[in-house]
Amino acid sequence: MSSEPVDPVAANAIAPNAPPLLHLTGAGGPLPNGSTLLPLQLALQPGLTWITGGEGRGKSTLLALMAGTARVNGPEVGQLVWQVARPAFGPATTRSLETPTDPKLDALVAADWMAERSRAFTAWQADTAAQLVEAFALAEHMPKPFYMLSAGSRRKMGLVVSAASGAHVTLLDTPFAALDGRSSRVLCELLVAAANTQRAWVVADYVVPAALAQVALSAAVDLGD
Repeated sequence: MSSEPVDPVAANAIAPNAPPLLHLTGAGGPLPNGSTLLPLQLALQPGLTWITGGEGRGKSTLLALMAGTARVNGPEVGQLVWQVARPAFGPATTRSLETPTDPKLDALVAADWMAERSRAFTAWQADTAAQLVEAFALAEHMPKPFYMLSAGSRRKMGLVVSAASGAHVTLLDTPFAALDGRSSRVLCELLVAAANTQRAWVVADYVVPAALAQVALSAAVDLGD
């Protein structure tokens, strides 16, 4: 990895007092594990938002609500109201929540999956994908089916797609899980850069890593222990 930090969108630094990309309201209700996701009001700004919480507190559910792939049981919960921040984004706000550890992907070749995901995003950044494939040492794994990849390699595949997607809202679920030390450092570099972009990056994890403790967050959400 070069000494320069990974910066997939350096040219898109955010403007001061940028309007929110997304308003999330009423995201409360029972979770499948029997606990309750508390109601909250969240104005998602460009930059880096961090959601912390203990096991079963609804971190993954909240990301799925943001991605539009899940709803919480109950009336009028999990309602998403979108506001596009800049005309350059166009009429649609794109969202990325990659799930590379899904067993349904086991038979797919990693390179084919990435090519398929690239076609889902009109703002796909091929240079970013190539840079991160190298940084995460994934080149040798690209010809392999997913079932031959370790959990860490599968997660790194998802991180490459997330970063290269160009999505306005990029959602990462416990992204440090199963990563080796070198890959964790690459991810930290990526998130430091993400904190100063027009894109909204949302990370859900148990804690904020010490390496990112001084990074200015757009918002911090604590779902409790």
